[in-house]
Amino acid sequence: MLGSCHAARSVFLVLSSSVAFAGDIAGTVVIQHRLTKPKVTLSVGGYERGVAVPLQADGANDPLAAEFGRVVIYVEGAFPAAPKRATMEQRNRQFVPETLVLPIGSTVSFPNLDPIFHNVFSLSKPRNFDLGNYPQNQTRTVTFTKPGIVFVNCHLHPNMSAAIVITPNRWATKADSSGRFDLSDLPPGTYPITAWHRAAGFFHQTVHVRDGVPATVTFTIPLGDPEPAHTIAHR
Repeated sequence: MLGSCHAARSVFLVLSSSVAFAGDIAGTVVIQHRLTKPKVTLSVGGYERGVAVPLQADGANDPLAAEFGRVVIYVEGAFPAAPKRATMEQRNRQFVPETLVLPIGSTVSFPNLDPIFHNVFSLSKPRNFDLGNYPQNQTRTVTFTKPGIVFVNCHLHPNMSAAIVITPNRWATKADSSGRFDLSDLPPGTYPITAWHRAAGFFHQTVHVRDGVPATVTFTIPLGDPEPAHTIAHR
């Protein structure tokens, strides 16, 4: 199970009886303030000479939409899931997307689209790797065989960071720019469900899925004292 510590949470569970397909979970994430500190980076000259690569703004246009995009929601428990292939680009000295969510066994490609070298690595327990220095228009791939949170960085550019959430089943997603999410076609039963945000930590609830009665979940993610990510061990 991806999140195993269950400290007290400021979260709320709401069950609805509105008409929808059986086995669906429809939810909302509530965030009222920016949770992620703006990234601090060196000037271009501090990184390389001769090539100017602009630094992409960190959610400057809509900070709350950026925060919603950093929330991953997933159902706990090991169930069969087909692996996927995904891409995390290195573009404008940023990882794009900043957050990925994939089932166990999936593979991620890390193409370098900048006219400078990057060196993608992770020291995370579920999957540690170092892809070495490589130039523009080359890529490296990594397969993830254990569930957990994998933090990704670049040895050459300290401002670059991202997260890959590897889940034990296919019922996982990110919130959209307004905080909404859907998980479809779950068999009837009772499931632990978790929302994770890199700055705020893990938030846990239990959902009862029944035939003909959709479950609606609301996660309210506060600025309080959440469960810190470094205390969570994958199973």
